[in-house]
Amino acid sequence: MNDSISPPHTPSVVGTTLEAHILSGQRGAPGATGEFSSILNAITLGVRIIHSRVRAAGLAGMLGYTGDTNVQGEEVQKLDEFANDVLCTTLERCGRCAMVASEELEQAKVMNESGKYIVCFDPLDGSSNIDVNISIGTIFSILRAQSAGGRLLEGALQPGHKIVAAGYAVYGSATTLTLSTGYGVHGFTLDPAVGEFFLSHPNLKCPERGNTYSINEGNHVRWEEPVRKWNAWIKSEDKAKGLPYGHRYVGSLVADAHRTLMKGGIFAYPADKKSPGGKLRLLYEANPMGFLFEQAGGAATNGIDRILDIEPKALHDRTALVLGSKQDVNGYREFMLAK
Repeated sequence: MNDSISPPHTPSVVGTTLEAHILSGQRGAPGATGEFSSILNAITLGVRIIHSRVRAAGLAGMLGYTGDTNVQGEEVQKLDEFANDVLCTTLERCGRCAMVASEELEQAKVMNESGKYIVCFDPLDGSSNIDVNISIGTIFSILRAQSAGGRLLEGALQPGHKIVAAGYAVYGSATTLTLSTGYGVHGFTLDPAVGEFFLSHPNLKCPERGNTYSINEGNHVRWEEPVRKWNAWIKSEDKAKGLPYGHRYVGSLVADAHRTLMKGGIFAYPADKKSPGGKLRLLYEANPMGFLFEQAGGAATNGIDRILDIEPKALHDRTALVLGSKQDVNGYREFMLAK
């Protein structure tokens, strides 16, 4: 929970703008200074700018690779670079952000040593889908800065349960932003005609159980035996247990996670022989998503342990990630504990 934004005094109403929603929470927070709201507004401005460029990427010459490789060893897409620059610029210009940590930056970037908050983000998740017009997105979380000056880096290396806000944008058939400031999860949809996000999905709840699973079946040969057993079980025929589940996998975390949050079920990206420590980034992907799923009544683990309790050791730590409906995540965990 965070003490900068409190629950709105009146129930959320469809048609409320994102800015009004943020301000309604801040008005009830003792000692609120506006810094937290300023950072959220800077992020949403960045999302709107990225939205406009994604929509016109093919016409603006923004498809394809830059020719560079990022700290993750991945080829950098033009839109990756653009999205990272936009978020860094909007957060720096708001003047309230102490530091940013990005999947695209080797080192964290100090912006204002007197700032109270640190923002961690994956500027454009699902890069491999950019050129084929499949949903991609932006993932972010906000942490309190622990100390100033040379020790600012320590503020980014906090476990996920210390997150004060997290969210993600999906650039799909519509551009949506799913956000939690520690008091539930709300979804907003961008109206491009007026350039505003409006509340469209108040008080989102992840169902206790779903009927779909999301995993990259192409990695089957690399999985550990417990993952294979779970995979075989969830595809088995057992009507009494609601099996088999349907399979849905896009390959963009934001797209797969968003569907799972809305409709229930389970998303799993386990460790395997190729990535024994897991592939997804703890700070930029797993922690923000874990925070959102827990706020919506779901669960998030690395297969066994709660994601939000993992202590990060470095900015670009990776992890296995399993998230979704509580019953489905617990069912997966039972297979992992049985090994």
